[in-house]
Amino acid sequence: MPLRDRAVWALAIILSLTILIAPAIWNQFPLLQYDTGGYLARWYEGTLVPSRAVVYGLILTAGVPLSFWPVLLVQSALTVWVIALMLRVHGLGARPLLLLGTIAALSVFTTLPWLTAILLTDIFCGIGVLALYLLLMRGEALTRTERVGLIVLCAVSAATHSATIAVMLALMLPAALLCLIDRKRVTPVALGHGAIALVLGAVMVFAADYAVAKRLAWTPGGFALSFGRMLQDGIVDKYLDDHCPDARLQLCAYKNALPHDADVWFWGSPLFDRLGRFKGLGQEMEHIAVRSLIDYPALQLKTAAVATARQLIDVHTGEGVVHWVWHTYFIIHDYAPQLEPAMKAARQQRAEISFTAINNLHYPLALLSMALLPFVALFAWRRKLPADLGELAAFCMLALLANAFVCGALSNPHDRYGARIVWLAAFATGLALYRLSERPAAAPAAADGCDILPA
Repeated sequence: MPLRDRAVWALAIILSLTILIAPAIWNQFPLLQYDTGGYLARWYEGTLVPSRAVVYGLILTAGVPLSFWPVLLVQSALTVWVIALMLRVHGLGARPLLLLGTIAALSVFTTLPWLTAILLTDIFCGIGVLALYLLLMRGEALTRTERVGLIVLCAVSAATHSATIAVMLALMLPAALLCLIDRKRVTPVALGHGAIALVLGAVMVFAADYAVAKRLAWTPGGFALSFGRMLQDGIVDKYLDDHCPDARLQLCAYKNALPHDADVWFWGSPLFDRLGRFKGLGQEMEHIAVRSLIDYPALQLKTAAVATARQLIDVHTGEGVVHWVWHTYFIIHDYAPQLEPAMKAARQQRAEISFTAINNLHYPLALLSMALLPFVALFAWRRKLPADLGELAAFCMLALLANAFVCGALSNPHDRYGARIVWLAAFATGLALYRLSERPAAAPAAADGCDILPA
């Protein structure tokens, strides 16, 4: 590659990284969220807590000496790499300025930089899904080194959050079905690479948990979070009304005092604290959640469908990025006190961040992007777009639906859960619009609907 081209690529990558961590640079400290402290504390406390994966906690711990900035750089670098690969396999490679423009557009019009600039696992859901797509659907356009790197990225992404590995497992099912129907679309080798990635992710979870807590265990919290959604939907009340009194159920004595908000129950209820939180009520919450599935299947289906639909449209940017994330402050005070002055001086801690204007732009564009995905798939089916873009649109639709079910029906709908992945819809529709704008020049090559891939 000529020196001039190398310089252009270097400049594009540096500017892309800068854009992706721009919110943290403006803030003068990495952005924090309610859950950040829970991840960071895992190494120092040597315990497992619900929904706080040790793998990401170890990543945060490694970043403490340099005020977490290496964590943001790694998150942003992986994002740039995956997007660069996506552009290349869709016939838009070797264009450093297009890569920079794509990153810039996603940073202005979507929540992407608010995911790369925060100490949270959410960015790994989106880039993990794209990495899995590359392995399953575009493996022939990748080098061996790239495939290995994507397998590792998928594994790490899966290990950072149970919901992320659930979404990726859900995507493996239609991929396996497509492999049975058409082995040219998804080859057995590609399916094997995806399976290896998820198995490796599971191994990482067990290994990290053993290293910290000295026991082989999965990150806890699954049934408890489902209990929270059922509590919020009134199913727990119905179950207790139908089964109390029951000496095995502590909650019978308090069934009229339970809150009807899952977040209040888990994070703001003195009763939950008094009964021992997850440790004291874990088995009982699991029992009620499982038995409620058996006793009220129709009600469960209805409420799960409503929660999934709610989660699909709960995609506002910035949920939880507020000025008083008390648990995270206390964890940094206890275990990384040298960072406390810089943390307190940041704009976030001075209540200088507002997402009102940002969401006036991001939210309608997110909904529009999701609505356009079926049309992208339709245009590809009718050969007005390359077939590979139709496959990408379909893959993103499945990922959005899987994420909505996993986070909405199995947990509880939140804007944060939707925002972590909705930017993929904007990326896929943006690629389609760009290819449509290039169509007159590309008409001879694309007339038969063939993919345009680098030689």
